[in-house]
Amino acid sequence: MKAPLLQVTELVKHFPVRGGVLNSVRGHVHAVNGVSFDVAQGQTLGVVGESGCGKSTLGKLIMRLIEPTTGSIRLDGAEITGLDHRALLPLRRRVQMIFQDPYSSLNPRLTVRQTIRQAVRLHRVVPRDQEDAYALGLLEKVGLRPDAADKYPHEFSGGQRQRIGIARALSVRPDLIIADEPVSALDVSIQAQVLNLLMDLKRDLGLTMIFISHDLKVVEHFCDRVLVMYLGRVVEARPCQELLAAAAHPYTKALLGANPIDDPDQRRPLTVLQGDVPSPYHLPTGCAFAGRCPIVQDHCKQAPPPLEVKADGRPVACYRVV
Repeated sequence: MKAPLLQVTELVKHFPVRGGVLNSVRGHVHAVNGVSFDVAQGQTLGVVGESGCGKSTLGKLIMRLIEPTTGSIRLDGAEITGLDHRALLPLRRRVQMIFQDPYSSLNPRLTVRQTIRQAVRLHRVVPRDQEDAYALGLLEKVGLRPDAADKYPHEFSGGQRQRIGIARALSVRPDLIIADEPVSALDVSIQAQVLNLLMDLKRDLGLTMIFISHDLKVVEHFCDRVLVMYLGRVVEARPCQELLAAAAHPYTKALLGANPIDDPDQRRPLTVLQGDVPSPYHLPTGCAFAGRCPIVQDHCKQAPPPLEVKADGRPVACYRVV
């Protein structure tokens, strides 16, 4: 059996909080707490959860844009967590990111042609005399006209800028793309266009993707498998086709219950979670969801539940699910 393209094992990221006269470390923000998963070649993995649950931090850790506190990241079986800047350069070509805000992620002083050629030239993707034709071919692939090549980011709409970001990510022919909420900053009508584009590219190019989102409906239609995160931990992992019918963790059920129903004949009250998300600076001793959980018991507050395989064969981090 072929090894997964990406293997993440017990990944942890704690950000130090400093203060006082000596600027000493007073504590830590626990952004990612022991996350493990695999991504197979050609698979799209969805990562969902509320704002602040650690989704984007997880993506940046895999990209090595920030350094993990502990844990392991393996790409094609090779450990990449200890690589220095020089050794990371080949990795930059293999793993690319589509950012949430398409405007701030593009250099306003470069035209689209220069933005794409810069990455292509750095990684020597094609010979220099073919760079222009290659850039124009990428623009066509993401649905932009050739005359877009000599325009600047401020001359485009949000959806067009995100298409440029997608073209830039594809320009170095990566093995893995991390899409960090790529449609959340766009209008609803434009979201559908960008999602359809990503689905077409995924099918045509056989892309392997990690798709980060807070919208379970988007993930359900776009991804093969989903991880549900809460306060830096994975609380449930499940194939997307099972998500609606077989969600087990009470937090996953609450997320699904908060989604509007498409069919007006099946209307029901939306789920509203009570209470607040605990502070990542002061983590609770037990289950992080205990203060908002409708089925909580006393032992849930004693120690964090491990992510373990339950009777249906799916990993869930909940003492009440058997």
